[in-house]
Amino acid sequence: MNFSKACEYGIRATLYIAQQSLNKERASLKDIAQEIDAPEAYTAKILQHLVKSEIIKSIQGARGGFNIEKKSLKSIKLIQIVQAIDGNIYENTCILGLKACSETHPCPVHDQYKHIKKDMLSMLKNTNVLQMTTSLNEGLTCLKIH
Repeated sequence: MNFSKACEYGIRATLYIAQQSLNKERASLKDIAQEIDAPEAYTAKILQHLVKSEIIKSIQGARGGFNIEKKSLKSIKLIQIVQAIDGNIYENTCILGLKACSETHPCPVHDQYKHIKKDMLSMLKNTNVLQMTTSLNEGLTCLKIH
């Protein structure tokens, strides 16, 4: 189960914005695009989805940019970001792409994959932005390989 490229960018953008927000800064579109190594126009579209889903906030004007309220960092789960960009595709998707795959009509790898899928969904539902941002700030994880 892989995320779409847009979803990868959305997660990375959210984490960068969260880092800036913890430093009481707003992130500009240009800085976000540069930080996540994505084209600005593409990044703008991704950020629109995140704003619409109320994951990030957009402030207009000379001192504007994107931020996340500090009190929201713990309540925003990774699954919310994924759903804002890719929808609910991970909940009901067959690993082989079959539309009729289910417990009653399983694909050849359904029984093996359902455990992996359950663990993945659990991770998405239980991991919050604050956890991920904290590990970034402490140098335990990274978003760029230099």
